[in-house]
Amino acid sequence: MRGYRGAHMNLLERTATAPISWGVCEMPGWGYQLPVEAVLTEMHNAGFTYTELGSLGYLPTEPDGLSALLKRHHLSLLGGFVPLVLHDPSQAKSTLASAADSAALIAGGGGRFFVSCVVSHPDDWRQRPLAVDEWQVVAGMLGEVDRVASDHGLTQALHPHFGCLVETAMETERILENSDTALVLDTAHLLLGGADVADMAKRHLDRIALVHIKDVNLGIAAQVKAGELSLMQGVQHGLFPPLGQGGLPIAEIVDLLEKSGRDLWYVLEQDAAIAEGDPSAIARLRFDACQSIDFLRSLEPVLAGAGASHKQQNLP
Repeated sequence: MRGYRGAHMNLLERTATAPISWGVCEMPGWGYQLPVEAVLTEMHNAGFTYTELGSLGYLPTEPDGLSALLKRHHLSLLGGFVPLVLHDPSQAKSTLASAADSAALIAGGGGRFFVSCVVSHPDDWRQRPLAVDEWQVVAGMLGEVDRVASDHGLTQALHPHFGCLVETAMETERILENSDTALVLDTAHLLLGGADVADMAKRHLDRIALVHIKDVNLGIAAQVKAGELSLMQGVQHGLFPPLGQGGLPIAEIVDLLEKSGRDLWYVLEQDAAIAEGDPSAIARLRFDACQSIDFLRSLEPVLAGAGASHKQQNLP
């Protein structure tokens, strides 16, 4: 598996953010989206130096404009989330063309990761579970997307996601068995899909290319999984609290990943869905992000004691 390697970077130096932490989401019909300049300013003020792209069209879709905007806010691009229709052979040509466009934007903006998500339709992510023959089509298309990403110098990593066609633990395992595509270890979405996240991380450590890290309120998660709340409603009720304040063994998972010695990149995501005109939204979201940063910082002495070499990161 290809991945970024260089001088050793400590945990916080390898922790990016994403627009979803400020309410900007790729999922159709997702709440109010704050202005770009406000979100990027908040990312920088919270101490982040890397971000993911966010929903297509939120940030500039021309590489030079994207790079210039991020540079103005002292940010760099880590990667981008790309929903793709991969199960329908009749759409293969258009899907690969769209993937190439996204890969060109991510690579042109300086990114490293092409984060793919298998959806039934760009505007309706999970209409039904995949049929047996469709799984083979998806596996083959993931190989084609791997090639597209590699041609642009990117690593494709598949993101199992609640409400998409690769959602459950069983579906994720099936894709890992039938393709060579790398995995985004999204701690919360895997839990919502029924996975034991720590166990999955341990068993598939060599397949993990990128980590989307967030904690989960287990009570609200149960309501979402039971269909009592939609994902957005769950988020609005506090589904994803700051790291260390939910029910996931985040410290155990990070310890396992860090002991692998692979210097994996993390994207701190605390999915937010906000209402237009909410005057407290920006301050609240930055406070939550900083609490998660503080939690990750608290892990560094433990990680250092296990043999890792860490430098001090200048974050609030």
